[in-house]
Amino acid sequence: MLNYDKVRHWPIEEVTQTWTERDSIIYALGLGIGGDPLDATQLRFTYEKDLQAVPTLAAAIAWPKSWMRNPETGIDYLKLVHGEQDTRLFKPMPVSGTVTSKTRVSRICDKGAGKGAIVEQVRDIIDTASGERIAQTRQISFLRGDGGYSESSGASDEPAQGLPGVPERAPDSEFELTSPVQAALIYRLSGDLNPLHADPEIAIKAGFSKPILHGLATYGMAAFAAISACAGGDARRLKRIATRFTAPVYPGETLRFQFWEGSSGQWHMRARVDARDAVVLNNGLIELD
Repeated sequence: MLNYDKVRHWPIEEVTQTWTERDSIIYALGLGIGGDPLDATQLRFTYEKDLQAVPTLAAAIAWPKSWMRNPETGIDYLKLVHGEQDTRLFKPMPVSGTVTSKTRVSRICDKGAGKGAIVEQVRDIIDTASGERIAQTRQISFLRGDGGYSESSGASDEPAQGLPGVPERAPDSEFELTSPVQAALIYRLSGDLNPLHADPEIAIKAGFSKPILHGLATYGMAAFAAISACAGGDARRLKRIATRFTAPVYPGETLRFQFWEGSSGQWHMRARVDARDAVVLNNGLIELD
């Protein structure tokens, strides 16, 4: 059973990572960017001339080890799923550099016996040389097997405010992006080597017909779609992207991103795979300067 005190105060390692322009390009290719090599916006992320980094690279680098696998946490790791991701950019994401990440558990919520629990982690991405904070990412993990842990300890934090739903009207803008069939094999070169995304046998044991795309790859696709549809292709304008993961994506699928313009530079977002009539991202929130 989940141990609230140990998980809430788990000493998560700091991680320092250096990346290059080549790494920024590989990350973009793993998102399906470059599928049209004549498209000027796609070339801004896949060719060193005037290169931009996809801002969600901040959520993909300098990851600590999978500490939730440690038996001392009491977490049923096999029933853990990625629930939400939220990244705030305080300055444009560099195309190369060295960063140090500092991660802490910021919230643990018990939804009740049989209903699961939620663990929220906040990770600061800091420029190692200057000490400036480049970004902050907030990840919510849904622990399907750990609901009811607080019945004995009484320890549970207040839930975070939920992401807003999308408007009940036609979207103001749409953008389609196709994930290459080899996307997961490319994306894993950016650091997430979970075999669920590469090994058909492991995917079948996990209940999928074949390897699925990394959730953070779908998230990165959403960032590129928002930059293309709402920010004129300028990645520097993206200040926040938050979303809820609602269904898996398979490499080779086409995603249709839908955007609704709000106020003060905010956009709401949803992503669909029309071929399966599946909503794969929902309650999305984009903030532009």
